[in-house]
Formats: sequence, C-alpha cells, structure tokens
Amino acid sequence: MTPDLLTAADTAEPTLPLVQQDPWLMPYEPVLLQRQQRLAQRLSDIVAECGSLSRFAQAHQRLGLNHDKRRRGYWFREWAPAAEGVFLVGDFNGWDRQATPLTRGEDGVWEVFLADKDYQDRLTHHSLYKVHVVTPEGGKDRLPAMLRRAVQNPETKDFAAQVWKPETPFVWTDQKFRVPNCVREPFIYEAHVGMALEEGKVGSYLEFAEQILPRIQQEGYNCLQLMAVMEHPYYGSFGYHVANFFAVSSRFGTPEELKHLINEAHNRGIAVLLDVVHSHAVKNEAEGLANFDGSGHQYFHEGSRGDHPGWDSKLFDYGKPEVQQFLLSNLRYWLEEFHFDGFRFDGITSMLYHHHGEGVAFGSYDQYFGPDADDDAILYLQLATTLVREVKRSALLIAEDMSGMPGLCRPIEEGGMGFDYRLGMGIPDYWIKLLKHTRDENWNLHDLWYTLTNRRLGEKTVAYAESHDQALVGDKTLAHWLLDKAIYEHMHKDDPDPITARGIALHKLIRLATLSLGGEAYLNFIGNEFGHPEWVDFPRQGNNWSHHFARRQWNLADNPDLKYQFLLQFDKSMIKLAKTTRLLAATPARELNIDSHNQVLIFERGGLIFVFSFHVDRSVPDYRFYVPHAGRYRILLNSDDAEFGGFTRIDNNYIYETFEEDGVHRLSLYVTNRTVLVLGRV
Repeated sequence: MTPDLLTAADTAEPTLPLVQQDPWLMPYEPVLLQRQQRLAQRLSDIVAECGSLSRFAQAHQRLGLNHDKRRRGYWFREWAPAAEGVFLVGDFNGWDRQATPLTRGEDGVWEVFLADKDYQDRLTHHSLYKVHVVTPEGGKDRLPAMLRRAVQNPETKDFAAQVWKPETPFVWTDQKFRVPNCVREPFIYEAHVGMALEEGKVGSYLEFAEQILPRIQQEGYNCLQLMAVMEHPYYGSFGYHVANFFAVSSRFGTPEELKHLINEAHNRGIAVLLDVVHSHAVKNEAEGLANFDGSGHQYFHEGSRGDHPGWDSKLFDYGKPEVQQFLLSNLRYWLEEFHFDGFRFDGITSMLYHHHGEGVAFGSYDQYFGPDADDDAILYLQLATTLVREVKRSALLIAEDMSGMPGLCRPIEEGGMGFDYRLGMGIPDYWIKLLKHTRDENWNLHDLWYTLTNRRLGEKTVAYAESHDQALVGDKTLAHWLLDKAIYEHMHKDDPDPITARGIALHKLIRLATLSLGGEAYLNFIGNEFGHPEWVDFPRQGNNWSHHFARRQWNLADNPDLKYQFLLQFDKSMIKLAKTTRLLAATPARELNIDSHNQVLIFERGGLIFVFSFHVDRSVPDYRFYVPHAGRYRILLNSDDAEFGGFTRIDNNYIYETFEEDGVHRLSLYVTNRTVLVLGRV
C-alpha cells in the first residue's frame, strides 16, 4: 500500500495492543474493532435475556431428559421449531409413537412432564428411548439433540438414547488439583482411548486409566489430550464425525468410567483436555442432528452452504442464537460435569472462512479480514473463549488453525479471539516433506531454522513433529519414514544395521529440534515417543474389520532387547530437561551459528546451548563457535549416549570453558555426526 493511498484510519495511532505489536495490521484495525463491538453487543443481549453468559450456556439443564426433584418427575424438552409434532417413545411406553406427545411452546421448544408416580418403575436407569419427530415429509425416530448417553444395539447396530441415573453418584477426589500448579508449560500427550491397548480390541476408559496413565506420568507429560470422547456412530472417523455432542462415547465405557479416568489423571498431576469438534457434525439423520425438525436448516446452514465440501459432513449456522446456545452449553457441560481442563478446538480453519481453507494458500492479510472471513463463526469462537474463562479461568484453549489468523491466540480485549495456543501445523508437514523428498546431505538448515521459528510474535504455539494426522493410514509416522522395512527387521539392540542407526539418530534430532525451537508447548501422539512402527487404521471393510493397526504395541518399548527403548528413554530425558529448565517458558531461540558445510546448527534458548549436527558422516574435533556468555559449561543431554542408542563418542563429564577469540566468547567441542548436545552453564 503506497502512502498516497493510506486512509485516515491507516495513519491514525492504533488503539488495540494487537495492532500496536504488528503494524501490518493497521489497515485492518477497523475490522478488529468491529469484531470486538459485535461481541460486546451480543454479550449485552445475552445478559439482558439471561443475566450472564454462563446462564445462557445452561441449555442442557432445560433441554433433553432432566429429572426435576421438586416436581418429582422427568421433563423432556426438544427444540424443533419446524416440526408438526413431537413424541417421546421408548421401552417405557412400549415404543408407541402416539402414546407420549409433547406440547409446543412459543420458542419452538416441545415439552412433556413424566411424573415419578406414573413412570418411576418404567423410566429407569438403562431405559432406552428416542424422540419421534413428525414433519411435512412424514415421521422419523430421532436421537434427542442433548441426550447424555447413546448405546448401540450389537445386532441391529441401531443407536438409542439411554436413561443414565446410577443410584450412587461418582465421587471426585481431585479437589487439590490445579492446572497452574501442574502445568507450567504444556507437554501434551495426544491419545485415543479405544486404540491405546496392545490387544486387538477396543480399549476402555478404565483400562486406559490403569495401564496408560502411569506411562504418561512416567514419561513426564503433564497434559492428556483425549480424542473421540464425544459420541460418534462410525469408529473409524477417529471421533471427528460427532453425532451426540453431550454423550460420552459408550464404546469405551460409561460416563462414570470416564470421570474415573479424569480423576485419576488429576491425582497424578495430569490435566485433561477434550478434543472438541464444533467445526462440523455427522450428516447421519438417524443418529445426528441433520434435518432434525424437517426444515433442513435447523442447526446447520441451508442448502449447499450447510455441507462441507471435503469432509462429507454438516456445517453449523453459528449466527443462530439457538446454535450458539447449544454449542456453548456443550462446552460448559464438559467442563463442569467431567472436570475437563480445557479444549483443543478441531478444524478452526474451516470455521473461520466461508471457503473452509479448501485449496487456499494464505499469503495476504486481506484474506483474514475480507469477505472470505466468516463473522458469525468468529463471533462464536469469541463467545466460546469468553465462556470458558468464566466457567474455569485456568482452562487451556488450543486452536487447530493452519491459516495463521492474526490474534487467534491473543486476549479479546487486545483485539484477539482468546485462545491460549495454536497448533504449529506447518512443522510436521515440513518434516514429512523433507523426509519424503530430500536426501539427508541436502537438508537446508536455513529453511529448517525458518520453519521451526516462524510464528507470530506474542502468540503461543504447540510444537509437534507428528500428531494423529501423520499416523493415519495413507501416511506414515516419522519412524516409518526414517526406518522403512528396517523397523521390522533390524531393531534388535545388537544389530549394527546402518539404516536403523540413521533412523534412530534423526528421530531424536527431529523431536528435540521441534521441542526446543517450535513453540511454547509440545505435543506427542500416543506411541510415537518410542517410534511406533505402524500407521493407524481402524477396523473397516477394507481391512476385514481388523484391530491390528488400531492398537499400540507397548511390548516394543518395554522389550530390553529392542532399540525402541532408546527412543523412549531419549523422549523422557528430553522432556525432563525441558521441564526442569522451563525451556518452553523462555523467549524464542537465538541463532548462534548455521554452518551449511558441516551441517551444524547452534542456538541458545533459556540459557541452554543447543548444538545439532545433521551431517551424514562428518564429525568435527575442536569445533569452535560463539556463545553469548562466558563461563564453564557441561553437557546436560547427549543424544549419542548409549542409553539412547548412540555410540558414546563424547565424555559427558568434561567441563568446557569459554575462551576469547576475535573479541567474542567461544566454546570448542567435538561435534559428532547426527548428534545433538545440550549444554548449560555450571
């Protein structure tokens, strides 16, 4: 933009801290202010209507099946404004679709009261029910929108709502757990309960609590990010085609068993995040919300705008107050009922833009603030982060966005959207692309440095080398890319195979480079910390409904005769060092040396000196380099140690002293190939 084209708004002093920090946002400050004003107006309307945002997010206490102790009976309510009739059906009334009609209210909510004196012996714990919705197209049995539990008939595969009212309520013992005390910086363990076991079956919440939580704790992770908790009809969707937003997935166990898992995690000092899917919903009508009241656009946009072009799913209409209330109530429900400590919001990019990020390369600020941006979705996300702060101030909020929307992870009052962290999605893409297309000796360390450090100032990033996206069938884990068939044939600890040696060395370097350079939090997908050998492929017709690839082979990491133990031990040591030195709380890394000839990268972060050698075979004695502070240094972590599957070429007990050369402080090290050394001042 040339000076003569600048408007008065462009030349005025910025009022928002977000714009003050990034002058390139100056032309867009009016848009940011407009977003703030729209949020303020919506909050004002909500307060006038309900008293507070928290009260607005209580729809689940009115809608669905709720027991009224004062009236002594169940209320059942369903929002279906376009329906011609609504009936409650179930085993309590012999599945008679005319026996229990609901009455319509002015707000489109239908209701019926079922007194205990008439139904206490018929509408009981484990009773099955549905709602029969009559539309101009006819009547259909549907699952209530806010059901708390859905169960599938193993023979017919049909889902039904289930009354869930155990005689003894769950007793929490996590009162002393506080997120800020246990999670100074997030080290996130991304996991799927169903595929967490070694056996070829669907794992349970209880088995996860007993068998997997101890591993997560021992490895040093302080956050558990749970996938696929919200009920979904198709197991192979990885939990991303949600049908029942308020229901705990019954294929893994009961609501109380999920509470037990979370309670146990808290007692081990581990926060638990829910991978929440508010970006879309399953298109199934029998199990989900699609065409619920016959209008075609009750919860979702009308016509083609209500269909996601790439995900074969339905898209919420975030501009509708009832949809806002449904989704906000969903967040409050998970926080309060199950003690979740925050959310990883899936598919944020799809929400933020009308084009959903499909086939779009983001290269201009105009794309973030122009007509492509979905103002209704942006408003909803601002409402969501505001609500979560009201309900649980310490909650962690992570956004999965690949577009780089400015301000996504800045406070709303500064011009942002209120998230805490964004996923560094470009980092795993970079590693996979590098391993697929570039020989080791041709790796460009300047590109590596740029990719791992290129993030918005003041917005925290979750760095990760691979997540579930890279582990899914059709792609390969980093370990698989690095080792290929050697991962099956040459993993005995005494096998000198050079391909395996290369793969193990680079696996360690890639993970530590990602952790130390990539952000202010770190994430690992279940099993990848020890180089799990295979992709994830859920039971489906194409694999003859096998669980073989939908499990985790923990025996590989536990076997003292195999090399997987080396990767696991390095992961533990890497995380322990990062936690004890508070590495991720430090300011971004400072480059000290990039040597393309020797393939050496050296930088400082948090007072630590990181020396990476990516060279395929060159080891350099007396390698001299600049350090910012004079003094004595010692090795804190050495990837070449024998316990990490290395060759023990360096003495970790040696104390290195700086010397003056060319007017600067320098160190001299023996830098061995495919090794990383981390040094700290004595």
